[in-house]
Amino acid sequence: MSLAADRPFAALMFQGTGSDVGKSLMVAGLARAFTLRGLKIRPFKPQNMSNNAAVTADGGEIGRAQALQARACGIPPSRHMNPVLLKPQSETGAQVVVQGQVLTTAGARDYYRLKPSLLPKVLESFAIIGDSADMVLVEGAGSAAEVNLRAADIANMGFAEAADVPVILVADIDRGGVIASIVGTWTILPAPERARLKGYVINKFRGDASLFTPAIDFIRDQTGLPCLGVVPFFAEAGLLPPEDSASLRNHNKEGAIKIVLPQLPRIANFDDFDPLAAEADVDLRFIPPGQALPGDADLIILPGSKSTIGDLDFLRAQGWDVDVHAHIRRGGRVLGICAGFQMLGRSVSDPLGVEGTAGGRAEGLGWLAVDTEMAGDKILTLIEGHDVHGVPVRGYEMHMGRTMGTDCARPLLTLAGQPDGAISADGRVMGCYLHGLFASDAFRSAFLARLRPGRGDGIAYDAQVDAVLDKLADHLATHMDLDQLLRLAATTPG
Repeated sequence: MSLAADRPFAALMFQGTGSDVGKSLMVAGLARAFTLRGLKIRPFKPQNMSNNAAVTADGGEIGRAQALQARACGIPPSRHMNPVLLKPQSETGAQVVVQGQVLTTAGARDYYRLKPSLLPKVLESFAIIGDSADMVLVEGAGSAAEVNLRAADIANMGFAEAADVPVILVADIDRGGVIASIVGTWTILPAPERARLKGYVINKFRGDASLFTPAIDFIRDQTGLPCLGVVPFFAEAGLLPPEDSASLRNHNKEGAIKIVLPQLPRIANFDDFDPLAAEADVDLRFIPPGQALPGDADLIILPGSKSTIGDLDFLRAQGWDVDVHAHIRRGGRVLGICAGFQMLGRSVSDPLGVEGTAGGRAEGLGWLAVDTEMAGDKILTLIEGHDVHGVPVRGYEMHMGRTMGTDCARPLLTLAGQPDGAISADGRVMGCYLHGLFASDAFRSAFLARLRPGRGDGIAYDAQVDAVLDKLADHLATHMDLDQLLRLAATTPG
């Protein structure tokens, strides 16, 4: 079998019949399964849209799903694994990150016009990633049959055609209508793109798979496509970091340490809190708009945001600022991370319009004596250090704000020898810029013990994630033919 022209590595692309059908975790699980076979696997997603991003060692940012997929491969993430990342700042506009660096901010129509000029960068990154790989597993975005976006597409068939990559269709039976979604997708695609489809996978199946056999026969009669697997629902997927805020889950546990977060419209890097949710004695709750922050919380966390001033205004409109103030007056604790840290200060200003309208300014919540100005180059760095008690921490910084004020003389962290964050004079309000700090087992355990003295050690979070990836790999290997996938990846699609 010959490889596609000018491509010395195998590749296989997983496109969906829609969003949230399980493409990201399927690629992660297959990446781990093939890596365990001794193959050099690399993940790739041409275009992603998410405010849950990861920082790479080469100073870029990519979607969190590609960072998890890289981890499944046993390699550090690269900015070339997700060459185009869109970070929404409003209902119609987003920051455009290309090969790890901010290119511009664009509205939906402007980005549609920009996309064709980004395809060379996407193909360049694909070649760079493939240069060190036996096989690249490519993840599409949304639906393979978005005909209104096809002319400028770089995320699905537009990329597959340009890179000459075979495609597997992933469909989610758990949401219903799976037969129509597969046959409908095939029907909408033009003939050359139909030829690129090599089969489909039914994902998130519950019950007796033999009852689906007539459906497989029907789909084959209508499309000619083979079924490459009927994958049962994988319950432990909830233990892996999500990428989409639509996947935010509450973890209500009686008698546990209660931690609440306001669910801001542009919430970012919310996977910061997955290690907390994984603890058996932590009740982590995202509070949706329209609900008050519970008065019995042990801790309120203000999370990151892609639109600090906009989300600060939203927080006030919901009355959450009143809830935070009441919580502090009752003796409660508050932690702000990145944008949440900025919101806890006296003011946030955006003179250059980094996150919105130039000259924007908002009064902060005023619980930390600090002020923030959105200015300078974006900080993107992996970093480590220790907290104010000397406990080791590690994670990444991803922000443009510069925060100064008297409470910075009491930093929450010291990172690479430099102070980071601030603590109020009474020690109950604190903030920092470090994302991922709760993934540090020692810090998380010590932090929770201060909320509930006498608490013992918790879980080993990184070890748990790797164990779940191993189980996911076994799960997919049981219900999909990996040898067949390898053969398909090595063929020319046309």
